Amino acid sequence: MNVLDDLIKLVRERKEKPIEGSYTNRLLNDKSLSKAKVLEEINELIESVEKDTNKIHESADVFYHLIVYLEGNDIKIEDVMDELKKRRK
Repeated sequence: MNVLDDLIKLVRERKEKPIEGSYTNRLLNDKSLSKAKVLEEINELIESVEKDTNKIHESADVFYHLIVYLEGNDIKIEDVMDELKKRRK
């Protein structure tokens, strides 16, 4: 799970210290684009599962865009994980 931790850290770093030309910063600054990308990537994942092609690639795209979307809307992954832990009980 270190890769997810690294991705979250990268998104937070871009949020705190934007880098010109960064795709992540573009998504963080354009909420409608970020939302559209999450929807697009989820649809592409569903299609790839149905066709049994590129499932891993599309899954990675969903994770990336969802994490950026959540961070861009001040939803912390830690809070989501806490909610999931509560549901286990």
